[in-house]
Amino acid sequence: MADPSSYRPKPGQIPDSPGVYKFRDEHGRVIYVGKAKSLRQRLANYFQDLAGLHPRTRTMVTTAASVEWTVVSTEVEALQLEYSWIKEFDPRFNVKYRDDKSYPYLAVTLNEEFPRVQVMRGAKKKGVRYFGPYGHAWAIRETVDLMLRVFPVRTCSAGVFKRSAQIGRPCLLGYIGKCSAPCVGRISPEEHHELAEEFCDFMAGRTGAYIRRLERGMQEAAEEMEYERAARLRDDIGALRRAMEKSAVVLADATDADLIAVAEDELEAAVQIFHVRGGRVRGQRGWVTDKVEAVTTSGLVEHALQQLYGEERGDAVPKEVLVPALPEPAEPVAQWLSERRGSQVSLRIPQRGDKKDLMATVGRNAQQALGLHKTKRASDLTTRSRALEEIAGALGLDAVPLRIECFDISHLQGDDVVASMVVFEDGLARKSEYRRFQIKSFQGQDDVRSMHEVIGRRFKRYLQEKQKSGEWTEEPSDDARVDDNGATAATVTAGTDDLEPDPMAGRPTDEDGRPKRFAYPPQLVVVDGGAPQVAAARRALDELGIDDVAVCGLAKRLEEVWLPEEGDPVVLPRSSEGLYLLQRVRDEAHRFAIAYQRSKRTKRLKSSPLDAVAGLGDTRRQALLKHFGSLKKLRAATVDDICEVPGVGRKTAETVAAALAGAAPSAPAVNTATGEIIEDDGVPPAALSAERGQER
Repeated sequence: MADPSSYRPKPGQIPDSPGVYKFRDEHGRVIYVGKAKSLRQRLANYFQDLAGLHPRTRTMVTTAASVEWTVVSTEVEALQLEYSWIKEFDPRFNVKYRDDKSYPYLAVTLNEEFPRVQVMRGAKKKGVRYFGPYGHAWAIRETVDLMLRVFPVRTCSAGVFKRSAQIGRPCLLGYIGKCSAPCVGRISPEEHHELAEEFCDFMAGRTGAYIRRLERGMQEAAEEMEYERAARLRDDIGALRRAMEKSAVVLADATDADLIAVAEDELEAAVQIFHVRGGRVRGQRGWVTDKVEAVTTSGLVEHALQQLYGEERGDAVPKEVLVPALPEPAEPVAQWLSERRGSQVSLRIPQRGDKKDLMATVGRNAQQALGLHKTKRASDLTTRSRALEEIAGALGLDAVPLRIECFDISHLQGDDVVASMVVFEDGLARKSEYRRFQIKSFQGQDDVRSMHEVIGRRFKRYLQEKQKSGEWTEEPSDDARVDDNGATAATVTAGTDDLEPDPMAGRPTDEDGRPKRFAYPPQLVVVDGGAPQVAAARRALDELGIDDVAVCGLAKRLEEVWLPEEGDPVVLPRSSEGLYLLQRVRDEAHRFAIAYQRSKRTKRLKSSPLDAVAGLGDTRRQALLKHFGSLKKLRAATVDDICEVPGVGRKTAETVAAALAGAAPSAPAVNTATGEIIEDDGVPPAALSAERGQER
């Protein structure tokens, strides 16, 4: 536990201007990001008597080892920079809303020649029109099924569309009238795009004019005694009205607004958002967070606004945002929202009428979400705590292992030997810190030697990071490699010694505060294997002088836990929560290693001598293989034969012929499952399936 006075900035060193500040721990990891109208006044609050601080704030300042700040010109810039840093550094003491699922959207791909209506999740794409979010994907499909009767827009995938175009026959939806079948030319691209635009207009709330137009058409058809067309229009109107009933009108005057409500207790908070477009509730979402910092309702609302609109632009930010409490101050947040929308955004608390009533409904949803979450969380947290305590007791550890790292080796009969490292913190997977290794020191199959190399490389890097932060005085060797991307910004730092320049200039270092390095040691290392693998891991740690990290192994055969220098394993009960957690960690490491090994093998099998030909791109490479049918036939071709391929000149043909002549053909491979000889121009899927049975 650090003393805040040890890194407190000198009087007058902190500027009295707007800015953003970061607290770092002893490893240089950013643990808290905040903004202030006056950096001097705000930071002074953290360095008062510890007894006067909120318990969560007291924990943060005693965990920190330094503080630094960046000055900005306005409060809006401070808000933007704070959001960027929270997104980038993932500080442990900042409020972070956990989305319990990826919410689906109804998307129309207007950026394609023939727009497609589909369900989409994840990041939004340029040129795609989104509606939602919806609570469930089936709700989207029900709405689309009703709408396709009137707006028969394409819904099929690219593969189905291409196949139908090749055979000249539409899919089932084309036959039953729920697709205009642009794949077979029943409708032109321009007409289909106009149909997709009408679909979007209806979904955006412009429904009245379209239904009135259909009603006029129905009456005209009835007067002209075209009763079949009138009946079809009548059914179309009914389908559209049923689709509209799924989102009832809640606000008059076609209001576009988002309503945000918060339910909280001393430890956690839940946020619910209703998206109202055209006066109708078009979507709903919810978040839950641990209150790891001393934060008010206004602060929770501000964090929710950052989370909700930080990546949005244009119409995705509504004209009105209704909240239970205004951020303090509210003006910079409202200005920030207006900049993201491109026009004025009203941020306010509803006082009366329909909007206040709807806000009460959103608040009830937030209360129910918090209650449901606490019911699930209590059981889950209790189980994970019991599992960690059982592991500590079984292995004789002084404290529960809050950070567990597990290593596994994977190969295919000694080829493509790789290793994986997975990280579990507080019993939960932390996938951002997973790492993959290639075995470099030798060729062939030797799991024990591979485990020794991987553990050594991982902890050599740990010692190197300690040296950078001034915690280690010896000069360790650098072996492990991490592929990260980032840039270091110049900031003013207080409470830390000057660090040596990074020899890998342009690559991120731990001074950035990113939680993506080897700088944090685990309390427990788990290896997939028995006594030999455990002994190799322990030997690698001893060679580096690391004696404060426990090691164990989990053998698959009987699920026994092996400890270093112990002749007999530790046998945990089959119903033990600790054993379940170790199995989950081991299985995750095995899955991660197998996935990496398969990707490496696939790349190797797909490699070709043509890949090394300078100036030969994918298009001409595919053209060559398509023209000759296989690499074997291409190798036998003459320069004149190669020149016959469109786009291939004589100089390129000579280069290709020389490259293939210099690359000796490999011996034919045999699929052991079928006896099939695998040609050198590809690998049958059956071969890959047979190889997977021999993976480790």
